[in-house]
Amino acid sequence: MKPWIELGTAQIPNAGGVLTLRQRDQEFSISLSGPRGELMNSRRFNSERELSLLGCDHLKKHSKARVLVGGMGMGYTLAAALEVLPADAEVMVADLIAEVVEWNRGPLGACAGRPLDDSRVRVHIGDVCGLLEKGDGEYDAVLLDVDNGPEGLTHSDNNWLYSLEGTGCIYQSLAPGGMLAVWSAGPDSAYTQRLKKAGFTVQVKTVRERPGKGARHTIFLARKPSV
Repeated sequence: MKPWIELGTAQIPNAGGVLTLRQRDQEFSISLSGPRGELMNSRRFNSERELSLLGCDHLKKHSKARVLVGGMGMGYTLAAALEVLPADAEVMVADLIAEVVEWNRGPLGACAGRPLDDSRVRVHIGDVCGLLEKGDGEYDAVLLDVDNGPEGLTHSDNNWLYSLEGTGCIYQSLAPGGMLAVWSAGPDSAYTQRLKKAGFTVQVKTVRERPGKGARHTIFLARKPSV
């Protein structure tokens, strides 16, 4: 078996650790320094796709839909959203780490079909929290593939997203009938209750990291009432 080749590293702000991008043949891996190890792999991305397919399903025929994707990752969440959304949609993808976006513009981009080249996409380098704090009802869907889910792993500031305050801001940032979809490594009953307390109708789905096999991940689907 061929060895892994290191393609780049990126420092996570606030002492969150170091991300490393590696390649072996056509396989890519992003890992975090320390005991956590691998965060993402280009062979295991089904749950990221399901996040978008479930979160954007209600927008297939929605005129001028506006979607916010929190977390670039390997591009699979963004690519799946673009598959579902109509031609006049606009998708803002936010990532705290500029290098991750550049990796997706470079060698990593082919994995998900280079979604950043799509004219519907806008990129925000910075914390997605800043976009959500506006709370102006501009988004028809918010897709969060940030960190490890409700329990922050790489960046402690991510915890705000899943707090009652943050959840309330996300609620206000969604248009009536809008959907919040959140990727998580596992279930979290306390987070489900916070979503409900904020006013959402909640469904929790279990999906596999590969179609029909692999680790089980959780997708929280939280719908804002239409009226």
